[in-house]
Amino acid sequence: MEIARKIVIVGGVAGGMSAATRLRRLDETADIVVFERGHYVSFANCGLPYYVGGVITDRAALLLQTPESLASRFRLDVRVDHEVVAIDRVAHTVEVRNVRTGALTVEGYDRLILAGGATTSPERASSSIPTHTLRTIDDVDHITRTLAATGSASAVVIGGGFIGVEAVENLVRRGLDVTLVQRGPHVLRPLDVEMSSLVEAQLRAHGVDVRTNTTVVAAENGVVSLSDGTVVAASIIIDASGVHPDTTLAASAGLAIGSSGGIWVDAEQRTSDPAIYAVGDGAEKTDAVTTDAASDGILVTMAGLANRHGRAAADSIAGVPEPAVPALGTAIVGLFETTVAMVGWSERRLAAAGRAHRAIHTHPDSHATYYPGAERMHIKLLVDPASDAILGAQIVGGAGVDKRIDVIATAMSGGITASGLSRLELAYAPQFGSAKDPINQLGYVADNLASGATRSIQWHELDTEREAGARLIDVRRPDEFAAGHIPGAVNLPLDELRERLDELPVAPLIVHCQVGQRGHTAARLLGQHGFDVRNLDGGYATWLAGVSAFAAVPTLA
Repeated sequence: MEIARKIVIVGGVAGGMSAATRLRRLDETADIVVFERGHYVSFANCGLPYYVGGVITDRAALLLQTPESLASRFRLDVRVDHEVVAIDRVAHTVEVRNVRTGALTVEGYDRLILAGGATTSPERASSSIPTHTLRTIDDVDHITRTLAATGSASAVVIGGGFIGVEAVENLVRRGLDVTLVQRGPHVLRPLDVEMSSLVEAQLRAHGVDVRTNTTVVAAENGVVSLSDGTVVAASIIIDASGVHPDTTLAASAGLAIGSSGGIWVDAEQRTSDPAIYAVGDGAEKTDAVTTDAASDGILVTMAGLANRHGRAAADSIAGVPEPAVPALGTAIVGLFETTVAMVGWSERRLAAAGRAHRAIHTHPDSHATYYPGAERMHIKLLVDPASDAILGAQIVGGAGVDKRIDVIATAMSGGITASGLSRLELAYAPQFGSAKDPINQLGYVADNLASGATRSIQWHELDTEREAGARLIDVRRPDEFAAGHIPGAVNLPLDELRERLDELPVAPLIVHCQVGQRGHTAARLLGQHGFDVRNLDGGYATWLAGVSAFAAVPTLA
């Protein structure tokens, strides 16, 4: 395949370099020029927090490619420290500024790819406390120098998103006392509140001072003043308060900006100008979960999508188009001994959109419990009650979270229903999983609900149902009940239930156990004896995580 044209790419790293190298593989003769305004064109930005924390010790390992290595292997003309400042769409040229000298030049193109990524919010007011973002090699160099020079003992991290919690973990690893300041009501905003509370509990368990619904109002002389009226000490501040698409260049050129704030693109990554493409964090994505073809686009700032879309743009330019598939937003992050993963929509987002949904909570172990080392997972699955389609999932736990979220993401991509998860044949040995894998278990629960074999209610619906007259029956053992229970619940252990049916009130019943499984058995038993009964989804563990989110200090279930 011969492209026989000149392609200019604005920005490197994931999207830009994927496009550039794919183009070269498709055509040896193409003239490919890459402009990168920073000094590093290809680096492992996802590894930056772990270099700060000392997990990654070799700085050179973060530098994946250099202009020299890319020229040698792919014959790419990579010019770092060069910023594209304007696009002339009529003349098919870009104006380029050398950031070191300020000199301006003009470069022509046949096709242009914008891979400028995202940018941080405008800089905060000046502070005597060193303040850094954590997005580039330069950022990480500034942070490590500051930590080494000041012997920092305390830090404030602004923002509880992915970069924020990774920064927190790695600063704690370096021995700093860390305060995490989050503007919203909980960290990791894509999570629903009962899942996020588990994450906040882990943060607090490792000594992190978590401040939600709070902002920084001033930072001077080693003291950070917060909007809740308190002050905390800090010798360094990491600003991870979020990013937004860098669309300045595109907007100035008159390209369409989507409703999400990202650059509008079609399925082949073309912008509103067919000679210009956009990929990466600055480009809008099509949502895989929405049922409305005309719905608004979304922003997903993930390296995997940037790589895929860079390849898609290259394929389109080369005349072998492979349309980009809609984005699920699959994501994962590690935090101390905990792994947090998600895909698709949250319940909060579904509710805000007025979309019908069914939630399922399970709390399985990562593998057979008789084999040493099993770790608990907390899983939430969101399902369309009409079609049984999977709308989203969230998992918080230890080992095994990664492969389960990937199975669910694959199922969503392949159109496998929630009930269909029960029929997946997954690898099993006791050190890796269970004969009924946690994925299969989700499918069994989904099938029971879809068929009407059982009915459930959610933790946040419990108070309303009880106010309407429902009675709560705890079917756990007495020792479990004594260790902690929902106020007002009556303890009737499952193994005694058949013999004590006459003790049950004539009223709608809500049964629960620790995680939901015994509650389901109790609901089936009582339903066949004529009782109006529902199971509290996810049991006491989910209820506790949910209500803990509104307490001063959330507690792990």
